[in-house]
Amino acid sequence: MAVKELTNENFNETIEGNDIVFIDFWAEWCGPCRAFKPIFHAAAEKHPEIAFASCDTEAQQELAAAFGIRSIPTLAIFREKVLLFAQPGMLPAEALEDLVGKVKELDMVAVHAEAAKQQQTANA
Repeated sequence: MAVKELTNENFNETIEGNDIVFIDFWAEWCGPCRAFKPIFHAAAEKHPEIAFASCDTEAQQELAAAFGIRSIPTLAIFREKVLLFAQPGMLPAEALEDLVGKVKELDMVAVHAEAAKQQQTANA
């Protein structure tokens, strides 16, 4: 599957319309971003069941700010609309593949239960 360009306009649709979403926050001037791009695109081709999206932080400053992006590249991962992972730094292909496997194996019932528990604590 091709990597989708993520914008402020299609963000909600992308997160809500896909079980798993991997987002690469990048900028054209960033050397590590350019090095990570083919790794990210190769993973997208290998895993068509996962939505892979690319967010140009220069063009989508509001979206990058909403995520608190301070360093690029940053990889963010959602599953069932829950943000599971957000970490700056370029990943080698093996590490990205390992993350794909871990995200697929997650017990989302437990994740949702923990998120609900944290929400209750925050509201108390």
